[in-house]
Amino acid sequence: MFLLTYYYDNRESVGFLNEEKTGIIPAEKVLSLNSNSNMIDLIELFNTIDLEKLKEKISLYRDEIKIAEAKILSPIPYPKRNVLCLGKNYLDHIHEVKSLKNVNADIPEKPIYFSKIAYPTIGHKDFIDSHSHIVKELDYEVELAVIIGKKCKNLSPLETEDYIFGYTISNDISARDVQTSHIQWHKGKSFDTFCPLGPYIAYKSNFNFPPKLNIKSYVNGELRQNGNTKDLIFDIPTIISDITSAITLYPGDIILTGTPAGVGAGFEPPKYLNSGDRIDCLIEGIGTLSNTVK
Repeated sequence: MFLLTYYYDNRESVGFLNEEKTGIIPAEKVLSLNSNSNMIDLIELFNTIDLEKLKEKISLYRDEIKIAEAKILSPIPYPKRNVLCLGKNYLDHIHEVKSLKNVNADIPEKPIYFSKIAYPTIGHKDFIDSHSHIVKELDYEVELAVIIGKKCKNLSPLETEDYIFGYTISNDISARDVQTSHIQWHKGKSFDTFCPLGPYIAYKSNFNFPPKLNIKSYVNGELRQNGNTKDLIFDIPTIISDITSAITLYPGDIILTGTPAGVGAGFEPPKYLNSGDRIDCLIEGIGTLSNTVK
């Protein structure tokens, strides 16, 4: 099952993809949902519905919107809270960024978190603002994003799967020069348009848990990152259990789980992004998130 936010007939709506991913079934047609509901409303509703009956309704629905006629938006354009992010969560990425100022190559003993303002997030085929008047070292990071499905606190690792809604793709765009000059990462990660997300949310039942998915990025068709989520230093159960030991999570909260090697800063010389560059982020079983630098 795949869910999306889209713009069609002069309004923003939420819905489901058909099996072929060629058509959209509006959520309001198969669920008791208002026409102005957003993805977080839909996520919250999932806790009360019969999924098998919903799948049947989706499979039988015939008056689909052709996906080519709609604009695919970020699945959660306006998160209720900042996006939670993991730093240094793939071993090969730790090794490649050791030359960055104020970044060491130590393997973390505990998860490293930072917060990313993303209000709004941007969607598939949206433009990334280079902020070239400030940023000279613009970088990309493909990441698996976890979407929380239910309010949770103090979870054990074994309990976490039940509280996940699904997964999507994120590109954690980073201003490396700003990030390193400020020592902490918040500003360099939070510029406007620095959180592409999408194109869809893949419902959790699509995958075994924890998911072991190939994860890649391309810049102008050149393969840059090529990893697998099985190589996370801190896996998804560990991350959610650790966060909820102190912080309550809510439906629609977004967690970015880290990026594998191959970012622009990891090359010698670095391969930072320029105006006109296209970044394609691919995660197995979810799809492709594509954006171009303005």
